[in-house]
Amino acid sequence: MRILFSFLILCSISVSVFAVDLTAEINAAAEKVLPQVIQWRRYLHEHPELGNREFNTSKLVADELRKLGIEVRTGIAKTGVVGILKGSQPGPVIGLRADMDGLPVTERVNVPFRSTAKSEYNGQTVGVMHACGHDTHVAMLLGTATVLAGMKDKIKGTVVFIFQPAEEGAPAGETGGASDMVKEGVMDNPKIDAVFGIHINSATEIGQIKYKSGAEMAASDWFEIKVKGRQSHGAYPWQGIDPIAVSTQIYTGLQMIVARQSELPKAPVIITVGRMTAGIRENIIPEEAVMAGTIRTLDTAMQDEVHEKIRRTATKIAESMGATAEVRIDRKTPVTYNDPQLVKKMLPSLEKAVGKGNVIDAEWVTGAEDFAFYGQKAPSFFFFVGGMPKGGDPKTVPSHHTPDFFIDDSRLDVGVKAFCNIVFDFVK
Repeated sequence: MRILFSFLILCSISVSVFAVDLTAEINAAAEKVLPQVIQWRRYLHEHPELGNREFNTSKLVADELRKLGIEVRTGIAKTGVVGILKGSQPGPVIGLRADMDGLPVTERVNVPFRSTAKSEYNGQTVGVMHACGHDTHVAMLLGTATVLAGMKDKIKGTVVFIFQPAEEGAPAGETGGASDMVKEGVMDNPKIDAVFGIHINSATEIGQIKYKSGAEMAASDWFEIKVKGRQSHGAYPWQGIDPIAVSTQIYTGLQMIVARQSELPKAPVIITVGRMTAGIRENIIPEEAVMAGTIRTLDTAMQDEVHEKIRRTATKIAESMGATAEVRIDRKTPVTYNDPQLVKKMLPSLEKAVGKGNVIDAEWVTGAEDFAFYGQKAPSFFFFVGGMPKGGDPKTVPSHHTPDFFIDDSRLDVGVKAFCNIVFDFVK
């Protein structure tokens, strides 16, 4: 018995040493590829493309994957690219995702690789910028593919590299993004057992990773409320029904849904009206007013309840003032949910990338991510990598989706290390 116990101890030590050695190899390879990752990122930053129009980006991705000997599929959800790397041994299928699209934002950051690109958006000529860091996501996933291709003989299973277009939304009249990738079978051929995603964050210091188990990012729904009254002369308001006055009451009512009707200790709820339009002349009370906005929820049951409350609030307030209200709600993006068991299992992989003290359990995020659609098909884990320079103030750094958005790309190896360690640790 003593001999058997000693043997088991020796086996355990051997396995442990192997894991440590492999982690060191992964991290060293990630650091070696970092200059190339930075080069890819800066090229993509200088040449951004809007959703469903990522033609140059897709070509670059496909070309680089082919150089690595990875099977490549193109034209998925219009401009999406999928790379498939089969390891030398059988095992699970792991999906790794990066989004590729830029935003209709004119860059103000004074860097040598500043974007001067322009494009058409909603019938207007606009500047284009990677104002949410998708250039870093593509670069980090290409770096991951480079490292894993070089360690193919050690991989158990298959890795699917998902380069997705239109995360920020498709152009008017088009579909796109993760939902289209899923519809076209990216999660089914081969069938993915677990899927992981990464997002840079300008308010998180470089060298850190943030995550949240369970519901992490909000569902995003858009709404439009069309209020119909009766037109009249501005001098005789009693002769009409003012849809603007009705709309202001509806606006207040919407905020009361959040303030007085939602169980906020359970999960956040946000209702934002971002657009109100009505009338064409100062002395005419118009017949119609329109308000539109977004709904953010982090609980599916609460999401359904809020939708019903919005419909009831708008129609009943309008009715009480002699008007009518038509409510349209479009479900855009589900809650991004990190499977708790998967998170627990893979946290050590993130710690290998940056050290235990630099993996931080964060708060809810009321922004949305269409990565959520992949999580409806397989257990998923989405986390954030720091892009703020050391010593920066999270409260003052320019936010995402702004002309001054800035990322310190000196530690993009963090994302590569995290992805690669996940691939090897998932099978343990």
